[in-house]
Amino acid sequence: MHFLNTNVLSLDQLSEILSQHIVLDESSIHNISKCRAYLDTKMQDKDKTYYGINTGFGSLCNVKISNEDIEQLQENLVLSHACGLGAEVPQEIVKIMLLLKIQNFVYGNSGISLEVVNRLIAYYNNDMLPVVYQLGSLGASGDLAPLAHLSLPLLNKGEVSVNGTKIKSEELGYTALTLQSKEGLALLNGTQFMSSYAVWCLLKIKKLLQWADFIAAISFEGYDATLEPYTSQIHTIRNHQGQIDVANNMLHILNGSEISTSPKTQVQDPYSFRCIPQVHGATRDAVTHVEKIVTQEINAVTDNPLIFPDDDLILSGGNFHGQPLAINLDYLAIAVAELANISERRTYLLISGQRGLPPFLIQSAGLDSGLMIAQYTAASIVSKNKQLCTPASVDSIVSSNGQEDHVSMGANAATKLFEVVQNTEMVLAIELLNATQAIEFRRPKKSSPLIEKLLSAYRAEVPFMEKDRIVHNDILSSIAFLNTYKLEG
Repeated sequence: MHFLNTNVLSLDQLSEILSQHIVLDESSIHNISKCRAYLDTKMQDKDKTYYGINTGFGSLCNVKISNEDIEQLQENLVLSHACGLGAEVPQEIVKIMLLLKIQNFVYGNSGISLEVVNRLIAYYNNDMLPVVYQLGSLGASGDLAPLAHLSLPLLNKGEVSVNGTKIKSEELGYTALTLQSKEGLALLNGTQFMSSYAVWCLLKIKKLLQWADFIAAISFEGYDATLEPYTSQIHTIRNHQGQIDVANNMLHILNGSEISTSPKTQVQDPYSFRCIPQVHGATRDAVTHVEKIVTQEINAVTDNPLIFPDDDLILSGGNFHGQPLAINLDYLAIAVAELANISERRTYLLISGQRGLPPFLIQSAGLDSGLMIAQYTAASIVSKNKQLCTPASVDSIVSSNGQEDHVSMGANAATKLFEVVQNTEMVLAIELLNATQAIEFRRPKKSSPLIEKLLSAYRAEVPFMEKDRIVHNDILSSIAFLNTYKLEG
């Protein structure tokens, strides 16, 4: 059980919370109730006008809504904004959306009621996950369309996924809620769609960073590369933390290797082996920066208008604008794609027939094609990543009759990043397949204890390739291995 409150959530904590039930602590209940009571008091003054509370939305902000129609206004908002299309958002990301939406409310600046928050908590705890679609958000005014679909079950509308089966929300057995003033807008305004993709991607990327170094070390052994470029003095005088960390990590992984310490004939290795600390390290530094931005965002209040009971203020602003996320998610996509770029180059060298390795890492090359086309697949995926890395955040389309005249396109940045992360995992899996094949041609020499242990586990899933077979199956098994094997060190 995790008690939700205003304490800062780290990504690692959030990862743990996703496997726990959640409940509001006393301070959160107080914050939410106090804000709702303040707003109810304010709504008794029929002469006051507040955006989205008793006015229309977007360019309709100057249309005053009567007190009698305020509840209908909020329901209409959710229904009309549920315009999402495209692929369904993965359920694990929808669950993060629910968590982050609830977390947004604990600060007591949104005017939401405890009844609505507790219903969202019930969905979360019982894995009743609304069906949400990837396309529809401009990344400003909040992630309106995705969050509308997230909110539909509150009205017994839309669909939910329960244990992988889609059902109509009304079949859950809950009574439809009546949204009070501001509640529809509080639900729809916010960056939780973008933020949830960012969280999922960062958690995945942090694992891929570990794998990228480990797989590169196996390739290093297979290619019979030299350790000199990993000497600490080289990296200390440049003083980029990511570079230093990767160089140290590579030395740690390779420690005790008979292959890496054996005499070498070459003076230098190609960049894809010599510059692993510089390239992998730059990606690590980018991840560190983006994690800081995303952590700030998931601990922020991003809906609109915002309510400050202690200051007797209801303020309309722009905390829903996704620009801080959009720019950084574009940046992160580029950084992660570079892990795939350099990985594919190492794969290419391993199959090139250099340094005593047979062409395409198969002993009977000619009769057998070996891993020839696995490199094609990696090259295709890397090229796709380059196309996906065109930044979304430099784009903007005027919406809502010009009222919303600059948007972040952060949702597109987030979903593109999601693809890049998945693609990069596939490219690393292909390198793992090639690297483990190559290192067998260095026998009887042994690699380091860490690598030999991994090789033993991997060979139980993917046997050494003696003759041609369906490589697709080996790649899928390699991807599964990345997700199940626990790296040491």
